[in-house]
Amino acid sequence: MKKKTSLTKLKKSKNKKQLTSEEANSIIPPSLVEPKKPRGKEKVHYVNSKEFEEEIQKFYNTEFISIKLGDSINKIAHGLSFAPNFINYSYKDDMIGDAIVKMVSALKNKKFRLNSGFSPFSYFTTIAFHAFINRIKKEKKHHETVTNYRDKVYTDLMTSNEDDTGYNPYNIYVDPSSSDDSDNYNATGT
Repeated sequence: MKKKTSLTKLKKSKNKKQLTSEEANSIIPPSLVEPKKPRGKEKVHYVNSKEFEEEIQKFYNTEFISIKLGDSINKIAHGLSFAPNFINYSYKDDMIGDAIVKMVSALKNKKFRLNSGFSPFSYFTTIAFHAFINRIKKEKKHHETVTNYRDKVYTDLMTSNEDDTGYNPYNIYVDPSSSDDSDNYNATGT
């Protein structure tokens, strides 16, 4: 007859041997054992590289983008948009759209070589990554242009002199370098 040992005795024992499943079942009652949790939901943005490569091969033979291939391209673009370096941009939809256009363009031009030994998933993810970076650069340049224009217009309006009638309705800024004291406010009220 087997002698049952308690869990605390096994923990305290200096001999750190691995428990077999029978020994573990004899120590821990089945009512306390948690059942194995079922796997979580299927990953939404997961693309199987082998299936993706097969779909690309079918496209190269038929020139027809299947639903599965289109879905894979969409998953790559949307999945990459959740990367920490892209998640907080307000124009994320534009980034995704640019990436999809670039990936479909690469498919149409048959840029990916099937016998190269490289993963099509990594190839198209790299295309999407570069499309995201290009969109960020375009938006940054646009933002700088708008900011510079706004600053120039505001400065011109604030420092402009008078119009044809001799009146400046936008003169809200007094240049401190002007020597005309009559335009400046006098604290004494005179």
